[in-house]
Amino acid sequence: MPSTAGEPAPPTSTAVTTPDGWHPRTAERRLLHLLHHSPPARRRPLELLAFAVRHCLPSSPPSPHHHFLAALLLLSSPPPPAPPLLRLLPPHPPPPLLLLNAAIKSLSASSPPLAFRLLSSLRRLHAPDRLSFLPLLGSISSLSLLSALHALLLRLGFLSHHAISLALLKPYPLPYARILFDEMPQTNKCTVAYNTLITTFFRADDFAAAHHLFDEMKKYKRTRRSVVSWNVMIAGSAWCKKDDIAVLCFEQMIREGEVAPDDGTLAAVLPVCGRLGNVGVGRWAHEHARKTGLLDRKVHVANAVMDMYCKCGDVHSARDVFKGMQQRSVVSWNTLISGFSLNGHGVEGIELYQEMKMHGEKPNAVTFLGVLGCCAHAGAVDVGKDIFRSMQPEHGIEPIIEHYGCMVDLLGRSGLLEEAYTLIQGMLMRPNAAIWGALLSACHAHSGISIAEVALKELINLEPWNSGNYVLLANLYAETGRWEDAGDVRGLMRRMSVQRLQGRA
Repeated sequence: MPSTAGEPAPPTSTAVTTPDGWHPRTAERRLLHLLHHSPPARRRPLELLAFAVRHCLPSSPPSPHHHFLAALLLLSSPPPPAPPLLRLLPPHPPPPLLLLNAAIKSLSASSPPLAFRLLSSLRRLHAPDRLSFLPLLGSISSLSLLSALHALLLRLGFLSHHAISLALLKPYPLPYARILFDEMPQTNKCTVAYNTLITTFFRADDFAAAHHLFDEMKKYKRTRRSVVSWNVMIAGSAWCKKDDIAVLCFEQMIREGEVAPDDGTLAAVLPVCGRLGNVGVGRWAHEHARKTGLLDRKVHVANAVMDMYCKCGDVHSARDVFKGMQQRSVVSWNTLISGFSLNGHGVEGIELYQEMKMHGEKPNAVTFLGVLGCCAHAGAVDVGKDIFRSMQPEHGIEPIIEHYGCMVDLLGRSGLLEEAYTLIQGMLMRPNAAIWGALLSACHAHSGISIAEVALKELINLEPWNSGNYVLLANLYAETGRWEDAGDVRGLMRRMSVQRLQGRA
């Protein structure tokens, strides 16, 4: 095969085809086709690489297999380790910029220090381009390293590249990001730049600055607000605990009608509707999801709709959504089971858990929190015990402290105080205040004076600043005629300088 200009001719001893009949060019085209069009093949990068080593790399000119190796690094999941892969190549000629850029991108996700080291090697061989730096800007966690790379980009003249200036804006915290944004020419301040800085303001809990920047976007054609802009505002407002404003922003988006809500919009606003109990806006979002097909295509949207209905107390509408889902995830089952627990529909929640198992869906830790809560509401002690005991042996899930809290609540509601106390004593982790608080509530409901005393003493040890625990223990002693003990507790409060809250006895 004749060599192209600038490329050395292949050795004369190299065979045109491999012993099993593959021509190197044919093998390379086959590999590239698999990487671009076959997701299963992309998940088997080492097998593809082995095939390439056998059929392409040793017997083809340097240029063709560079394309395959670059595609392997960029498209396979997970990609093979870049340094050993580069060592497969002969030392001369050096790897082209295309392949080294792909290696830097691969290493930026897995090993940023190695990516920076490879950048140093690249600069000795080639003049880097913007693709040499873009992946690094997304992997930097050190402000000093980011500043050094910023200075290098400035010296090399890359800050005029729009993609570089945008990528540089993302990793900087406030106030550096604001300074960089203000120094950008207005022609570079596109919608993406505004969205990036608004997100940075929200992360810093600066709601006013984010809202001001969002309003400013209306002034320029280049910064027309996209669906991402609205999603950032809705999600950011919720992040800053301004749920009312998040809903108002969603309603404004609908009124203006410039962009239609997408699945990200609904995933941001539906939890807000659930927290506020705003079932009206939630139903509108549900109807929009149904009409646009998002309800059927996006499982997380259907899950968010169910969760909204459950938190608004409309479990039946949530169940209707669940029944209409064409595909479900474990989150779908968990959402409805937890919704039944939240609204006191314990029996229905237990039945749904049994249905989940019959469908072959594997429960996770959240599933058991929901179904144990359902058992507590239904008073199904034996069912709850069986489910709790099955967690580790049948499902491989080790109970955590929240699961023990559910069991203490279940046993306590049924008046099994001694059994609940025994369960706490057998816990593998130290009981927290929520555990002892659940036991104390059960003691008040079922007159368990002796165990209540133990729970209150543990609560005082865990929360020595909480005056309520001291007052409850002193009152408990007073109710049982143990006046001296009651006086000792009040004396302990004074020695610990615990201030009694207004309204406490």
